[in-house]
Amino acid sequence: MIEIFDESFPLARAFTISRGSRSAARVLSVRICREGFEGRGEAVPYARYGESLASVRAQVEALPEGVSRQELQEALPPGAARNAVDCALWDLEAKRTGVPVWRLAGLTRPEPVVTAYTLSLDTAEAMEARAREEAHRPILKIKLGTPDDMPRLEAVRRGAPRATIIVDANEGWSAAIHADLAPHLQRLGVALVEQPLPAGEDAALIGLARPVPVCADESCHDRASLPGLAGKYDMANIKLDKTGGLTEALALRDAARAAGYDIMVGCMVGSSLAMAPAHLVAQGASVVDLDGPLLLARDREPAMRHDAQGLHPAEPALWG
Repeated sequence: MIEIFDESFPLARAFTISRGSRSAARVLSVRICREGFEGRGEAVPYARYGESLASVRAQVEALPEGVSRQELQEALPPGAARNAVDCALWDLEAKRTGVPVWRLAGLTRPEPVVTAYTLSLDTAEAMEARAREEAHRPILKIKLGTPDDMPRLEAVRRGAPRATIIVDANEGWSAAIHADLAPHLQRLGVALVEQPLPAGEDAALIGLARPVPVCADESCHDRASLPGLAGKYDMANIKLDKTGGLTEALALRDAARAAGYDIMVGCMVGSSLAMAPAHLVAQGASVVDLDGPLLLARDREPAMRHDAQGLHPAEPALWG
């Protein structure tokens, strides 16, 4: 039996990017029950990719009741629906066999990972104030993507002079804006810039100086995306809601590394249930951005633990 739930988690504060703002994380979770065992998964439908809670629910409802993880890869395209079901099937197998997912997948035992913490797009003054509040965090990710980002960059660096900073433009820049900002990103010690140009216009990155590594996000979904990244990007951001689950995310990680890309593992804004499988992909990644639960006013129970060591692996009672 496949059960589907629409859930909403209030955010600790409004979350704003160049495409809009929200005050809650709207997620779709799946529970698969077979032979007295159950597995769970969570996904965040993303309008940028033509998804909604209703469309993702319809995709899941159309699946045959006994679909296997292998059959699922062909039954649904990469995206949120396949992610929720794929992760639920991994969890189900772990619960049924008593073997943790990391071992089923042939991985090493997961360790805590240090995650970036995201500062929403705001005025320069507000972003500086938030940077001061969060300056104790080792990595701050700042949302940009407007023609007027330079004051914001300067402000965040003033507010958090010692933190590693990564920048996410969310497709909001042009090639000219990126070229103008690139030396300033380098001067301010920015470690990477994520998806500066719209995915359909990123050919303009070919031949453009990249003094700060450029990471593909909206331009990288699954292994089929990799040929299109050549000459444009230095890193690939792997998100399970784009790959369509843990199965393809692990395959993409291996293929991207083999193609010479560094790995970033990111997330949509969701609960610990969504971060748990992504945490396995994040082992050994150059950059980890799994701060979804840290942005929530309340999380699931049991939640993933976060302390000075970083984000810890999920307890089996949560997932895996």
